[in-house]
Amino acid sequence: MESVGAASTPDPAETFSPRGGLAYAASAYGLWGLLPVFFLALVPMGPVELVAWRIVFSLVFCAVLLTATRSWHRVVAILRRGRTVAIMAAASVFIFINWQTYVFGTLSGHVVDAALGYFINPIFTVLIGVVVLRERLRAPQWVAVGIAGVAVVVLAVGYGTVPWIALVLATSFGLYGYIKKRVGGTVDALSGLTVESLFLLPVAAVALVVVSLTSELMIGAPGPWHVGLPILSGVVTAVPLLFFASASRRLPLVTMGLVQFVAPLLQFIVGVVLLREAMPLERWIGFGLVWVALVVLMVDLVVASRGTRRARAAAV
Repeated sequence: MESVGAASTPDPAETFSPRGGLAYAASAYGLWGLLPVFFLALVPMGPVELVAWRIVFSLVFCAVLLTATRSWHRVVAILRRGRTVAIMAAASVFIFINWQTYVFGTLSGHVVDAALGYFINPIFTVLIGVVVLRERLRAPQWVAVGIAGVAVVVLAVGYGTVPWIALVLATSFGLYGYIKKRVGGTVDALSGLTVESLFLLPVAAVALVVVSLTSELMIGAPGPWHVGLPILSGVVTAVPLLFFASASRRLPLVTMGLVQFVAPLLQFIVGVVLLREAMPLERWIGFGLVWVALVVLMVDLVVASRGTRRARAAAV
């Protein structure tokens, strides 16, 4: 998955608009799900150069949007808050790890592993609640965590090694989401991506220098599309993020939780159907266990949400 910034304060006119919210959510997760196809179109560009250009052109695209909407004051306000700057700097580290691992997995023929990472991400988020926030899990949540743990073991045995791409993606994105929640609704999606890209710009510059010294920069080398596509990577990064922010203002958490699986499902289909990545029996069993764990987790989420609504209605 991609950078998901905190949504800005809801606009009363936008709240309680499920139809429009579903369209935004489906567009965001659909675009994220098809990212492997976009990145593969940039071959023979390597993952280090690709991520570096993605950072550069994400910042350029954000700057254009901020200028068009006259919203630079939001970025300036963020940069004036020391605590928020520190949190955003930490978030940028984890999203960089996430981007680099995802692109490496895609270009090295591990799209299915990347999909697995985002399938297990909600379960890892639950574990963050236990370890970091000292939250107490309900029985179905423990069941889901246990099934997911068995799935990882099955997949590790089937692979002959730990599925590290999936685990790094789930871990980095889970920690990124946890850190971003620390700034709550004070950082909107566009400003958040802008600040993160600013922090990562020196990293991108160093990466491009290293690539140019050790091999050759591929931007523009195979043909003109290798100039246009890296530039487009900024749009591909920012637009789904803005769709996500719009959807989160219109849809309840439960609905967003269910729709999020569109992205890894599309990635899985791309990996298995289009790229014909190997799916031996033990891999199917591992994925099957992950999907069972997710069903348990989502059913518990729906039941808990209904219970909360009934309790609020009774209180009123």
